[in-house]
Amino acid sequence: MKLRLLTAVFLLIAAAPFSRAGNEAVSPRLRGLSELEAPSFEIAAETSFLWGSLANPNSYEVGAQFITARLRWGTIDSDSWLRGYQQVYFLAMAQPFFRGPENYYFGISAGMRYNFVRHPGARLVPYISGGVGLGWIDSHADVFGAQGQDFTFNILSAVGVSYKVNDKLKVTVGGLYQHFSNAGQTSPNPSLNLFGPQVGVTYSF
Repeated sequence: MKLRLLTAVFLLIAAAPFSRAGNEAVSPRLRGLSELEAPSFEIAAETSFLWGSLANPNSYEVGAQFITARLRWGTIDSDSWLRGYQQVYFLAMAQPFFRGPENYYFGISAGMRYNFVRHPGARLVPYISGGVGLGWIDSHADVFGAQGQDFTFNILSAVGVSYKVNDKLKVTVGGLYQHFSNAGQTSPNPSLNLFGPQVGVTYSF
């Protein structure tokens, strides 16, 4: 009886390392199947070509260059269409005016971006973003429909999709809406609404 008991204890002790090894080998793989890939920090360079519309009498054509830093700000790792991760971003912009009374705009903006990750390892990731900021434009208050003063607020919103080239690099294609206004600091306050395509590259850390 004692021999049988000792044999059983020996077998349990001998099998324990294999049990742990099996768990270690299987668990990471299983966890990887549901793991949400969300970079902690990104830097992006983006460019847009925008047209003015919505009641402004001037036919604006504007180029827009953005340098953006994005920081991960929470994830939703669930089996639903909301699966993805949120980012807070800060950007600097420089915009030459190809057509319109003004010649340039320089500004900054801060906002949020949400990335929809449908499944692990997805290369195509749709996104939406929006933010507010401020900047300076070479205003021409004497021209009808031009901006009333140099200091101007801005609103940015975008929708698009990013394509993951590799673990570090992504390219993005989307549409951008931009709004300029001085919040009623001049009268009249001719706001400016711009729409157009946007492309960019992103490097993840």
